[in-house]
Amino acid sequence: MKTLIGKKAPAINATAVIDGNKIVSNFTLSQYEGNKYVVLFFYPMDFTFVCPTELHAFQEKIGEFEARGVQVIGCSVDSEYSHLAWLSQPKNKGGIEGIKYPIISDSSKTISENYGVLGGEYMADENDDLMYEGKPVAYRGLFLIDKNGIVRHMVINDLPLGRNVDEVIRMVDALQHFEEYGEVCPANWAKGKDAMNATDAGVSEYLSKH
Repeated sequence: MKTLIGKKAPAINATAVIDGNKIVSNFTLSQYEGNKYVVLFFYPMDFTFVCPTELHAFQEKIGEFEARGVQVIGCSVDSEYSHLAWLSQPKNKGGIEGIKYPIISDSSKTISENYGVLGGEYMADENDDLMYEGKPVAYRGLFLIDKNGIVRHMVINDLPLGRNVDEVIRMVDALQHFEEYGEVCPANWAKGKDAMNATDAGVSEYLSKH
């Protein structure tokens, strides 16, 4: 796949469940441009095992994202009705009751395809009939999108590998530190630690163009 880093995030206009109980059509990313950063994450399927731990982990840190002006959005290939049913199921029974951020329905799988996270691909068999090879679900992709709608960070995990939400917050902090101070953030940087002056690092001209 080609990287989306430094490029406009692919447009989204889809059905989503918001506030844990409301189905809305024409949910877009563009509504956040100029106003909020976006953390868009994909997960494979509703009613699975690793996925609810991730969705709840994002909800538990939602206050930290909101304090940084970040909108968290989930997405999978399930229908909005599947999302709604899962949202009505208690956490102690494997559900995601209590999740308030939007969850997009990508039942057409076009959003996952556009973001390069859809597992498998369509192939032609010996009769030139289309068949799908692999699992037609999204890998655990995550995209940090700035206020201009540009992708600034992305990571894609295989299906068994859950993400670290604290690392997502660290990347938000790094981006916002660079935007505010013009300093680049070295390995293992965390908010409150020293960063590097871009001029001293010899990369200020490069960064000004990206």
